[in-house]
Amino acid sequence: MTEGEAAPAAATEQGSRNLLMRVIAALVLAPLAIAIAYAGGWLWTALVTLAAIGLYIEWLMIVGVAHLKRVVAYGAITLAIAGYCLVAGRIGAAFVILAIGLVFATLVSPPERRAWIAAGFFYAAAAEMASVLARLDAAKGFAALMFVLLIVWVTDIGGYFAGRGIGGPKLWPRVSPNKTWAGAIGGFGASLAVAAGFAAFDFGRTEPLLLLGAVLSVVSQLGDLFESAVKRRFGVKDSSQIIPGHGGLLDRLDGFVAAVVVAAIFGFLRGGADGVGRGLMVW
Repeated sequence: MTEGEAAPAAATEQGSRNLLMRVIAALVLAPLAIAIAYAGGWLWTALVTLAAIGLYIEWLMIVGVAHLKRVVAYGAITLAIAGYCLVAGRIGAAFVILAIGLVFATLVSPPERRAWIAAGFFYAAAAEMASVLARLDAAKGFAALMFVLLIVWVTDIGGYFAGRGIGGPKLWPRVSPNKTWAGAIGGFGASLAVAAGFAAFDFGRTEPLLLLGAVLSVVSQLGDLFESAVKRRFGVKDSSQIIPGHGGLLDRLDGFVAAVVVAAIFGFLRGGADGVGRGLMVW
């Protein structure tokens, strides 16, 4: 085998190994996440809070300020206190705590990174609040959360296989050179299939669920591109290596964060703070 032939073969082998690691990680983490989401309550809030703290720390690593212990501590402690308030059912208090934490994290930040640190804390706080609020409704919360999770997952999976199988023009090569228009459309189509499935099982009317699924699929892909743009801005490939085959929490949850925040806003407008799930699923 010549040197020119060896390089593509090595790349193919590496790609296959990476796919295997992604599948194994998904088979372990997805059922665990679903089980905890089903349990809800303090268990789901604890998982979400830990994830939010991880997102915040990884963001600080990307922007190059994770060595600033005060910035890390203020943000992590604030997210933890907000999580405790959410477990206690004090939603308003959680909002206030996070707003105060945003101010403190910004004040102790170096001026040249202040905006980026504030954005990272807001990102993590929004993920925490939206994920908890989406699950809060006892009757519809789990269905609403599963709707968001499945839309994000099939958008990612459909995009991966459609992109690799079809190829074609790149979606945004300067930011994410591996993503294609075929992958984006494939993921979008898969999300519509999930939405149609929820409608078939009488979780809502077909047209609204298809529209919601379409919006969340697009938002999920935009969230993925946003995180890629941030990493490229700072010359980082992966936010961390905590998840085999997936990189870090930011790499794995970028689409979910964007989708669940938009879903929570929509559900809040229709059902209030304690009826986000009902607002998403009841039409």
